[in-house]
Amino acid sequence: MPTRQPDYSPPLADGDPQARRDALYLALAQVPPGKVVTYGELAAMAGLGRAARWVGRTLGQLPDGTALPWHRVVAAGGRLSLAADSPSGVEQRARLRVEGVLSHNGRVDIRRHGWRPLEPVSYTHLTLPTICSV
Repeated sequence: MPTRQPDYSPPLADGDPQARRDALYLALAQVPPGKVVTYGELAAMAGLGRAARWVGRTLGQLPDGTALPWHRVVAAGGRLSLAADSPSGVEQRARLRVEGVLSHNGRVDIRRHGWRPLEPVSYTHLTLPTICSV
């Protein structure tokens, strides 16, 4: 009887916490204006495997004034997970609206505004963006 292969674990899935954050920030910095990605898609693009919840927690800890486009990250199916009446939810909706991404009933049209990079993003030539615009 053949033995079961262990599940594939992306290179950064269990790695150094700072390396994981850096990979996340680099992937997020690539999302263009007017486009959105889901937490799970962003985790996969960053080489973090199935780490959607970790992505959400990490983005929630970004400092005020960050230059990273955190507002372009949505929940599965285009759902805006930040409460519409919370300061962050109001800011996310306003930023997306300025970029031409409209929401209806707390969702954005992921087919229209979802970002699909043409080629896998390579982060070896990129540098980490400054996460605080000071």
